[in-house]
Amino acid sequence: MRKPAVLEIQRQESGRHHQNDTESEGGGSVRSSRVAFSGPLSGPLTSKRSSMRRSSMRLRDLQDHDNDDEDEEDQLVEITLDVRDDTVSIQEIRGADLQETALLAGQLQERRHNSINSRHLASQLSTRLRQVSQGLRRVASSSSTARHSAPFDKVDRTKSTAARALKGLQFINKNVGTDGWAEIEKRFDQFAVDARLPRSRFGQCIGMKEKEFAGELFDALARRRGIISGSISKVELREFWNQISDQSFDARLQTFFDMVDKNADGRITEEEVREIISLSATANKLSKIQDNAEEYAALIMEELDPDDLGYIELHNLEMLLLEAPNQSRNLMTDSRKLSQLLSQKLVPTRDQNPIKRWWGKLSYFVQDHWKRIWVILLWLSICAGLFTWKFLQYKHRYAFYVMGYCVTTAKGAAETLKFNMALILLPVCRNTITWLRTRTKLGMAVPFDDNLNFHKVVAAGIAVGVGLHAGSHLTCDFPRVLHASNTSYEPMGKFFGYNRPDNYWWFVKGTEGWTGITMVVLMAVAYTLAQPWFRRNKLNNLPKPLKRLTGFNAFWYSHHLFVIVYALLLVHGYFLYLTKQWYEKTTWMYLCVPLVLYACERLIRAFRSGYKKVQILKVAVYPGNVLALHMSKPQGFKYSSGQYIFVNCADVSPFEWHPFSLTSAPGEDYVSVHIRTLGDWTSQLKTLFSKVCQPPASNQSGLLRADVVIAGSEEKPPRMPRIQIDGPYGAPAQDYKNYDVLLLAGLGIGATPLISIVKDVLNNIKQQKEDIHIMEKQQQQQRKTTPPPSRFNVKRAYFYWVTREQGSFEWFKGVMNEVAENDRDRVIELHNYCTSVYEEGDARSALITMLQSLQLAKNGVDVVSGTRVKSHFARPNWRAVFKRVAINHPNQRVGVFYCGAPGLVGELRHLSQDFSRKTSTKFDFHKENF
Repeated sequence: MRKPAVLEIQRQESGRHHQNDTESEGGGSVRSSRVAFSGPLSGPLTSKRSSMRRSSMRLRDLQDHDNDDEDEEDQLVEITLDVRDDTVSIQEIRGADLQETALLAGQLQERRHNSINSRHLASQLSTRLRQVSQGLRRVASSSSTARHSAPFDKVDRTKSTAARALKGLQFINKNVGTDGWAEIEKRFDQFAVDARLPRSRFGQCIGMKEKEFAGELFDALARRRGIISGSISKVELREFWNQISDQSFDARLQTFFDMVDKNADGRITEEEVREIISLSATANKLSKIQDNAEEYAALIMEELDPDDLGYIELHNLEMLLLEAPNQSRNLMTDSRKLSQLLSQKLVPTRDQNPIKRWWGKLSYFVQDHWKRIWVILLWLSICAGLFTWKFLQYKHRYAFYVMGYCVTTAKGAAETLKFNMALILLPVCRNTITWLRTRTKLGMAVPFDDNLNFHKVVAAGIAVGVGLHAGSHLTCDFPRVLHASNTSYEPMGKFFGYNRPDNYWWFVKGTEGWTGITMVVLMAVAYTLAQPWFRRNKLNNLPKPLKRLTGFNAFWYSHHLFVIVYALLLVHGYFLYLTKQWYEKTTWMYLCVPLVLYACERLIRAFRSGYKKVQILKVAVYPGNVLALHMSKPQGFKYSSGQYIFVNCADVSPFEWHPFSLTSAPGEDYVSVHIRTLGDWTSQLKTLFSKVCQPPASNQSGLLRADVVIAGSEEKPPRMPRIQIDGPYGAPAQDYKNYDVLLLAGLGIGATPLISIVKDVLNNIKQQKEDIHIMEKQQQQQRKTTPPPSRFNVKRAYFYWVTREQGSFEWFKGVMNEVAENDRDRVIELHNYCTSVYEEGDARSALITMLQSLQLAKNGVDVVSGTRVKSHFARPNWRAVFKRVAINHPNQRVGVFYCGAPGLVGELRHLSQDFSRKTSTKFDFHKENF
């Protein structure tokens, strides 16, 4: 019968049976070496701090003194440990069976409890004994399922998937702990209470915003050190920091395992997995994963616990991380292109000559903006010519000798005002611009995409003209007339009356005066309320009465004051002080054609919206305050993907029309739009339709839903609000058919016009397959056929959709799955990005990544988007995206179409220009405007 076992560390010779191990990760390495200790475990296991040490420990049974040395050697148990600064883990056991291992674990646990009575040993010995005891328990439990005493099987970390995973589980990243220990030490002094940092302040101290996740990390680090207090000292915080900032994968894996292993028994149960899934889902704002945490926990246990033991261990977790299947779609790049991608240098060397540098920038600017440049130069030239002509004309009149350069400036500005008041209507003649864009080749030289920008430029020109004209008259011309001598005034009598005006008010109350002042006031109101901070409700500090003057409604109604302004302008242009001949009163000549054209536009819109009444087929209210309307397609309604329509709902407002991009494709038998609730009108519209909606069935999407019942059914369909549409109207995205390769980038609800393009590309893929099938049938019947000419140029499309909320993927879930099912040739690449989830590699999203891989491999469904397309986390690296497209498509033109917040416009435009200059691929950038 064996006596109780005693631990003793045997000294190992430097070359006996052992070699140094090196683990590479990225560019660095962590080395392990055998170190020699002698004596019992009553002393510290480490004599000094080191990054990692491996030691060998033997268990010697105390035998009777009559046993010889030969029997003693057979009773040795060798344990290989990983010894770090503050952690010890079991690596290998030789010479022990299951029963002995379990017995040893119990003896160590008992020894640990006895050692706690000594304060001197509590900080080192107790912690290390506990760690070794837990390690032995894990070994014993593993041995019960695999009856052998061999070393643990190690995952091959040289594989590409493992190499990527080794960079994961980062507790320290660009947002957490970037300031280093010095800054964390300062925060400790700031948050500490009685020289101890409370658990509730741990996240703030290390820079981690998620308090719940930081609290669980604190608990895991405290459990490993036997800390039961809810606060830590600065020394303990430094130990915590050293562990979470350790860049070795094994250290990060152990820390993450400890977070899940709440009772520190070396085993993770299904309940603990469920808790960490809920925690990760909360940290990443993934409510659907949190709701289904129990189901996903069962999925992980099913994968990692095939023997139904009820728990998983550290090596199971490592296997899941390093060997997780990668189901990302359409991400293959051949090795030749990949090496070219990595070696190509796209950052130019800086030219030392400032003149050459400036000239290079200027030439690039002209190449990129030549359409805008020639239009602006032409407009400025016309304005300057008109101003100069009128200025010189009045300089040779008698009025110049009385009023001086004030009258020449006023009249020159008036001439430019007439021209600009006529010109400003043309960019908003949407039917005309759509026809010119679609039916003519003018788009090659005229930037129709910038119609609204040009409208704003002309408005700025009008503001300058009004300032010069009104300012010169009111502050200079009229006072000079009043103070002119009788001799000087006598020739002016035929203009102002032979009885000299006796005061300034005479000029203001005249027809010329009050019409001019009224126009200035109305234009100032419209111009002010059209500014982004008013139109988009960005002024939050205004009082409630003034708050009503902001928003789209205020912009829309104030802009329709133009009817009064143009009426007053015609009156003002007829009653002139210094011009009496009708043929010299040219205001009506400038305005007649643009006003007639614009009036026809409005009549066409009114007539078309009257007969284009639509029937609501389906309504769905999605997460993120998005309302989807599926409407019947009016007869003769033809459109292209990327175009938009105006929508009117008389139940909300009979006068307001709002533009929305079409999300349906031309080949579909319905018209659909997706409307984001952002203002008063869209909020009221959503409220109206929500009243007729019900919770969807299990196989339907959306939060609320209403489907119109097919004719002949006994069930009476709900009464829907009446909707009218007007359009379609041209938009930048409709030019996608001109390119062989498309790069589509949408932010949030900005994906709507791009979804229509994706649908159209998909429909053409289906049509081409049908045509090929028909041709094959005809060939079998020995008929000579030629394939029909294809007018569809798109051969490849990359779609990047970036959204903040997991629920947003519900909007176009059906489209994503349809593409994944039908696009066998991988013409369309779909890339979904959820920015609420921390980037891949962050410890806070590590479990989401594992779960995603398992769900895709087993069920083919992504846990984040709920579609068959894998979701990515955080934001795309747009430079890498452009680089990859450039390598895959050399010597081709790529159409870059963007719709979303204006913050990304500058970056995408710059990248398009940058890669067009430095590669053989040319990127044409287009952004959506309303």
